[in-house]
Amino acid sequence: MKVISHNKNKYIAYLFSCAIFFILTSCEEDLTKINGNDNKNFPSQIIYNAKIIQRDSGFVKLRATAPIIEKYQLIDSPYTVAKKGMRIDFFDKKKPNNPGNITAKYAKIYEYKQFYEAKGDVKILTNDGQRFATQSVYWDQKKKRIYTNDTVYATMKDGSTLVHAKGMTAKDDFSEYTFYKNSGDVSINNAKFAQPKP
Repeated sequence: MKVISHNKNKYIAYLFSCAIFFILTSCEEDLTKINGNDNKNFPSQIIYNAKIIQRDSGFVKLRATAPIIEKYQLIDSPYTVAKKGMRIDFFDKKKPNNPGNITAKYAKIYEYKQFYEAKGDVKILTNDGQRFATQSVYWDQKKKRIYTNDTVYATMKDGSTLVHAKGMTAKDDFSEYTFYKNSGDVSINNAKFAQPKP
């Protein structure tokens, strides 16, 4: 009889401790909601083998592909990230069948701002056959400007090669560009060179 009573007391103590645990955890959850500490910086959408197409009056302006894209849309400044790399093909109405492209190991897109950043072995091929290689590039689509402060290696369609130690700025169609602190074979006609920074 005493053994049964002892087990009964253990059972009641166990139920009581479980009840206290659940009350405390539910109170803790309510406090985080009241204090607004719930973290919203997590992907609201994950897309595998993603393809994004941007059109302007029916014309395909750009096409982006990536192995995986994460969209962060529950925060004040929504953005999209391609952590495993991205390729963006950009089209010119004058040469619709000959797009240029940008490839990188990492890309981040701020859709509302129309601002792109690409990092890690960034390679750009223009629709005129010019090639650029650098470690980071920023593209302000609203202002139609591409820029970087990293060293840029440029190979033009005539085969000449330039190294630009302090980066470049360019129109996003590469009709004009400015390089900083140049070296290499400079036999090139359509580049607008800036004076080296002191």
